[in-house]
Amino acid sequence: MSGTGVLPFRTVSIVGVGLIGGSVGLAMRQRRLAQKVVGVGRRKSSIEQALEVGSVDEATLDLEEGVREAEFTILATPIGVMEHLAARVAAAMPRGGLLTDVGSTKGLLVQQLERAAGGSLHYVGSHPMAGSEKRGVGEARGDLFEGALCFLTPTPQSPRQAVDALREFWRALGATVRLLTPTEHDRIVAVASHLPHLVAAALVNLATPAVMECAGSGFRDTTRVASGDPRMWTDVCMHNRERLLEALRLFRLQVDTLMDILEDSREGELRAWLESAKALRDHRFSQQQSKQTDRS
Repeated sequence: MSGTGVLPFRTVSIVGVGLIGGSVGLAMRQRRLAQKVVGVGRRKSSIEQALEVGSVDEATLDLEEGVREAEFTILATPIGVMEHLAARVAAAMPRGGLLTDVGSTKGLLVQQLERAAGGSLHYVGSHPMAGSEKRGVGEARGDLFEGALCFLTPTPQSPRQAVDALREFWRALGATVRLLTPTEHDRIVAVASHLPHLVAAALVNLATPAVMECAGSGFRDTTRVASGDPRMWTDVCMHNRERLLEALRLFRLQVDTLMDILEDSREGELRAWLESAKALRDHRFSQQQSKQTDRS
C-alpha cells in the first residue's frame, strides 16, 4: 500500500453482502473503484441475489477463497462474528492488504480486529452512518453513502497510509469522513444511534394492541428503527454497553425533569423545554441540509 492515490483497487472482497455490504459493492462498481468486487456470504441465495442486483462481480460461500486475491477486504457482517472472521481473513489474504469493518461500535471491536489482523494486514475501523431498518442486498443502493457521515477510528497502531486510503475510499463513495478515537466514537453513537433504537423499542413495548391499532404517522416515524434486526442490535448494545448505560442515565435525567414539570403543572417551563429541543434540532438539521445543497 502506498498511501493516497490507491484507487481503483484491483480486487476488493466484501464479507457479508447485505444492505450495507451490498450498497458498498454497488457503489464501487458504479464508480469503477475496483477492477473486481468479490462477495462472500453464508447462504447461496444471498450471494446469488448480490450477483443479480449487480453488487458484486463474483461471489462465493468460501471465505478463504473469497479473500485470497483481495488487496482490500471489508467486513460487513454482524459485529459478534467479526473477530473470528477477521482472523480467518488475515490468514488467507495477501500480506500487507487493507482491512476495515462497518460495525457501529468501535471500542471493543477495534481491539479485537487489530489483534486478529496482527502484523499481516493494515486494519482501521470504519462506520458509515447510513442504512435503515431494512435488510438484505435487495435493498442495496449505489447512492446510500452520498452525503452520509463516515467515521474512521484509527489508533496509535494504525498505519498512516491505511487511514489515508480509507479516507480516499469513503470520500469516493460520497461520504464525509471524520476521524475519532474508538472511545469518542462509541460515546457519540450511544446517544445519536443506539439510544434512539432502544427508546423506539421501549415505546413499541409500552403500546397496547389498542394503541398500535390507532397509532398515526408520528408514532410510526418515531418507532421506525425498532424494526431493525434484533440479533444485530443485541450485538451492538452489548458491545457498547458502558457508553449506552451512560446515555440511558442522561436520558433518565431528562425524563425526570419532564415528570417534575408536569407534576407541578409548570406550563412555562414545559414550553421552554419543548422550544429548546425544537430550536436545537431545527438549527442542526437546517445546517446539514444547507451543506448537502451546497455539495449538489
